[in-house]
Amino acid sequence: MSDSTPRPSVLFVCVHNAGRSQMAAAFLTHLAGEKVEVRSAGSAPADTVNPAVVAAMNEVGIDISAETPKILTAEAVQASDVVITMGCGDTCPVFPGKRYLDWQLDDPAGQGVDAVRPIRDDIEHRIRALVNDLTG
Repeated sequence: MSDSTPRPSVLFVCVHNAGRSQMAAAFLTHLAGEKVEVRSAGSAPADTVNPAVVAAMNEVGIDISAETPKILTAEAVQASDVVITMGCGDTCPVFPGKRYLDWQLDDPAGQGVDAVRPIRDDIEHRIRALVNDLTG
């Protein structure tokens, strides 16, 4: 057992887990590495990650083509210190003692890469601030 402080864990939630939450999880993993545990899920997961999202992330050197949307579980929420919702409304379970953030982001579903880029860039800025907040 290590004496070190347990690393913070973050769960990103959107409806389909095919766009916003996938980009956010990928940026956090990319920028924080092993310092933060990262999860993402959707209240009604899609079958695949949005291809325009995969393309937009490839443009910034992050490959998420192997990711698959996952169903949101109460266990995932309970295991996370910070839960960041992105337009999933009331479908996200709420547990006491967790830190909840709601990020108002456009939904990339059905959009082309041109529409996804500004969403991606917004998410990256938010993730950079989050990394500073979580890791000092």
